[in-house]
Amino acid sequence: MNVLGIESSCDETAAAVYAGSAGLLGHAVHSQVADHAAYGGVVPELASRDHVRKLPGLVAGVLGDAGLGPADLDGVAWTRGPGLPGALMVGAGFARSLAWARGLPAVGVHHMEGHLLAPLLEPDPPAMPLVALLVSGGHTMLVQVADFGRYRVLGESVDDAAGEAFDKTARLLDLPYPGGPAVARLAAEGTPGAVRLPRPMTDRPGLDFSFSGLKTAVLHAVQEAGGDRQGRADIAHGFQEAIVETLAIKCRRAVRQTGSARLVVAGGVGANARLHERLSTEAEAGGFTVHYPSLELCTDNAAMIAYTGYRRLQAGYRDGLDFTVRPRWPLAGL
Repeated sequence: MNVLGIESSCDETAAAVYAGSAGLLGHAVHSQVADHAAYGGVVPELASRDHVRKLPGLVAGVLGDAGLGPADLDGVAWTRGPGLPGALMVGAGFARSLAWARGLPAVGVHHMEGHLLAPLLEPDPPAMPLVALLVSGGHTMLVQVADFGRYRVLGESVDDAAGEAFDKTARLLDLPYPGGPAVARLAAEGTPGAVRLPRPMTDRPGLDFSFSGLKTAVLHAVQEAGGDRQGRADIAHGFQEAIVETLAIKCRRAVRQTGSARLVVAGGVGANARLHERLSTEAEAGGFTVHYPSLELCTDNAAMIAYTGYRRLQAGYRDGLDFTVRPRWPLAGL
C-alpha cells in the first residue's frame, strides 16, 4: 500500500510516501523559518500562503523520487490537527481533493500521534509498550503507549510548551527565531551554575508541566544582567538546564509510575543535545532505554504523517468527503 502523507500544520510544508514493507520511499520538507524570522515567530497568513505555493511541487517531487505517479497511490493521509487553522486547511484541501479525484481512501492524522510514532520509522524501532515524551513548540506531554492507537496522557503543559519557552527566552535575549537552536548555541558559552532558575512543578507530585513562570524568571535575570554578553550566556545556560532538568525529572517519574522499560522522545525540542545527554544519564541510572527519531524526523515532517496514515488505513479507518480540520485536538480524544 503506497500512502502519500501531507503535513502543513504550521511553518513546514512537507510530503512523503510510505509503502508498508518497502518502508519510506521518499520525503521532502520545505521550511518557512527564513520567512518568519523577521517577525520573531510564525505569521499564520504567511504560512498558509506559502503552503499553497510549495505543496504541489513538493508532492510531485516526492512521487518522482519514489518512482511513482498519482495512479500508483493507494491512500492519502494529511494532518487534520492540531495546528494553525488556515495552514491545516491548505493541506487538507489538497489531500482530500487528490483522494477524491483518484478514488482513494483518505484519513486525517493527529499531528502529535505522528510525532509519537516517528521513532518507529527508524531501522531499530522501540517495542511497545512504552512512555513517550512529546516536546515541541506547541506541545509538551508525557504519554503512555500500550499499543498503536492506545494512548493515555500522563501529564501535559498547563501553559507554555517547552519549545514556546525557548522561543520567548530567545526574544528576551535578543536571539533570532527559532529560539531552540539559538539558545542552545549561546548556552554553550555560559558558566555552569552562574544562574540558577526554577524547575517548575518538580517540587510536587504529578506529571504536568508549567513553563510560563520560568519565562518570567528569565525576564528578571535579563533585566539584572543588562546587555552583558557573558551575562546573557549564563542566563541561556541556566534556562536550558532548568528546562532539561524539569523534563528529565518528569520522565523519570513517568517511567517509574508505569513500569516501562522504554522512553521515546519526539518533537523539535527532542533534538536538543543537552536533553539527550541528561536523559541518557537518567536511563542508565533508572534501568530503561531512550529512543529518538533521527534529527530530520524530530521536527515537523510528512514521513510520520504518511506512516501513521498507513497504519490507520490498514486498521480500517476512512474519512468521508469532508475535510474539516481540528486546530485544537486533544490526543486523548483519539
